[in-house]
Amino acid sequence: MNVPAVGAFVLRGVAQVVFLDSAWAGAVFGLALCTADWRYGAYGVGGAALGTGAAQLLGVARDRVRTGLEGFNSCLTALCFAVFFEAGSLSTVLLAAAACLVVTVIAAAVDRLLHVWALPTLTLPYCLLAGAVTVAAPAFRRIRPHGGSVAALPHAASGPTVLRLNDVGAAFFRNLAQVFFLDQWYAGALLLAGLFLASRVAGWVACAGSAAGILTAWALGAPAARIADGTMGYNAVLVALALCGVLLPATPATLSYALLGAATASALTPALAHLLAPSGGRPLTWPFVLTTLGFLLAARSFPRMTGLRAPATGQPRAGTTGRA
Repeated sequence: MNVPAVGAFVLRGVAQVVFLDSAWAGAVFGLALCTADWRYGAYGVGGAALGTGAAQLLGVARDRVRTGLEGFNSCLTALCFAVFFEAGSLSTVLLAAAACLVVTVIAAAVDRLLHVWALPTLTLPYCLLAGAVTVAAPAFRRIRPHGGSVAALPHAASGPTVLRLNDVGAAFFRNLAQVFFLDQWYAGALLLAGLFLASRVAGWVACAGSAAGILTAWALGAPAARIADGTMGYNAVLVALALCGVLLPATPATLSYALLGAATASALTPALAHLLAPSGGRPLTWPFVLTTLGFLLAARSFPRMTGLRAPATGQPRAGTTGRA
C-alpha cells in the first residue's frame, strides 16, 4: 500500500465525521482544525491515522479502511482530549494515542451488537470511551482537565433570549464548527465549504440542519449566548445529515423527517447536559446518536421514509443502514 493511498484513507476518516467519503473534504476539515489551533489539526488527523492503522493491523475489512469508516471515531476521540485536557502535555498525547487504539476495539464490539438490528455504530464508540475518560479524569493526577473537574449540579438557564442578526450568523457557522469542538465561526465556514466540495446535497442539508437547530433553541427560549456559541445546534447538523442522504434516501419527505430529528436533538442536548453534569460528563454527540438511532428504527415503519413497502405482518423491515 503506497503512502498517497494511506493518506487518502486517513483524510477520509476525518471526513467521515460528517458522513463524507472524500479525502479532499477531509483535507479541508484538517485545515479548518488548524485555523483554530495547529495542535487540534494534529490530534484530529493523527487520531484518524491511528484508528485507521489499528484497524488495518487487526484485519478489518479493506473497504471499511479505504472509505475512512475506521477513522472517524478515533479522530473525534483524540480531538476531544486535545480540547478538554492540556493539548501540549505528553500525558495527553499518550492518552489520546492509547484511546484511539481502544476505540477501534470498542467500535468493533458495538458494531457486532448493533448488527443484530441492522443499525450503524455512528459515533457511539467515541461517546462511550470519551465520556468515560472525561468523567474519570479528575481521579488521575497525570490527566489534567482544564479548570479541574466540571462536575456540578444543573441550574436554570439565564441570560437574554433575544437573538440579534450577528448571533444568528455566528450560530449558523458555529453549529458546524462545534461538531469538531471549535468555537470559531470561520472554521465552521471552512467545514461547510468542505461539505459542498464533496456533495452539494450534503452542504444544503447541513445548512438546513443548522437552521433547524437555531430555530428550535430560540423557540424553546434558550439563552442567545448558548445559541450563538453553537453548543445547542451541532447535534442537529449531524442528525440532519444522517437522516437525509446517508441512512435514508434524500427526498423531500426524508428532509422533513430529518429536520424533525434535528429539532429533537437540539431539545435533547441540554437534557443530556443536565443529566451528565453532576458526574462531570458532557453531552458530546450523545443527542445525535440517540436521536438518529431512534428515528432510524421508527423509519422502518414509514414506507415514505425508506422507500420500502411495509410487510403485511406489521413487522417493520430493515431500511437503509448507511455508514456502519
